[in-house]
Amino acid sequence: MINISVNGDFILAGFSDQPWLEKILFPVVLISYLLTLVGNTVIILISSIDPKLKTPMYFFLTHLSLVDICFTTSIVPQLLWNLKGPAKTITFLGCVIQLYVSLALGSTECVLLAVMAFDRYAAVCKPLSYTTVMNPQLCHALAGVAWVSGLGNSVIQSTMTLWLPHCGHQWLHHFFCEVPSMIKLACVDIHANEVELFIASLVLLLLPLGLILLSYGHIAKVVLRIKSSQAWHKALGTCGSHLMVVTLFYGTSTAIYIQPNSAYAHTHGKFISLFYTVVTPMLNPLIYTLRNKDVKGALGRLFHRGLGT
Repeated sequence: MINISVNGDFILAGFSDQPWLEKILFPVVLISYLLTLVGNTVIILISSIDPKLKTPMYFFLTHLSLVDICFTTSIVPQLLWNLKGPAKTITFLGCVIQLYVSLALGSTECVLLAVMAFDRYAAVCKPLSYTTVMNPQLCHALAGVAWVSGLGNSVIQSTMTLWLPHCGHQWLHHFFCEVPSMIKLACVDIHANEVELFIASLVLLLLPLGLILLSYGHIAKVVLRIKSSQAWHKALGTCGSHLMVVTLFYGTSTAIYIQPNSAYAHTHGKFISLFYTVVTPMLNPLIYTLRNKDVKGALGRLFHRGLGT
């Protein structure tokens, strides 16, 4: 059974040691969250109703937007509540739910970004057989693998974390319930948990990242052989947005999960986590809409349809 020795609430210290920063963060986080909800909802909407976006790329982009909406929603409302008032608590049940849900969705995004890189590889390197390779059955299967991988990782890691006895320790030096900070509450040896966290990070962070780099390595070879400047820019356009998203997400999450006990992760961990839980989900739809002519065209058609023209 999961250890439930903690009867009271957890205290999310967050940024309470810097009250001036809380006053700044509250409007910033609130605006970012609202932009995340609006931007990703628009992506899901136009990808669902616009016939020109019925492609594998936008199928996976829809899943990414759904993940980002749910991921931020599992964290940000509680963060805003704690930033606004003096109370910095979260109930034990709330912490458990947040731990399972946020980890499942974050892990799903790791795998989903690798799947999207494979899709870009197929589009650029296998253009003549792209529709055959990325058929609907494979797309649904790959999306399913991403969701199941995320759920499985969360069940294993979260359960092992909650199994640890806390011996009354309830003070989390973070703004949400996350595995690296949760295991520090334990009053027993956590070496096995740290090893498990490292292995899980290798599988769900570094392995997908390696596959992404491999995909883009092949893409780079093909792009460099393209002599037509128009075709060259088109190939880069289909990959540039995804590369930016990958850089933002992996650049921050790896700093927390690969070396959770490093001095850098301990000192800057809250700010790094703030970036990949709040900023990155907000930027994803902006990156795809600002750099993608198809999405901008779909937004224009949706706007004109709404005006009845």
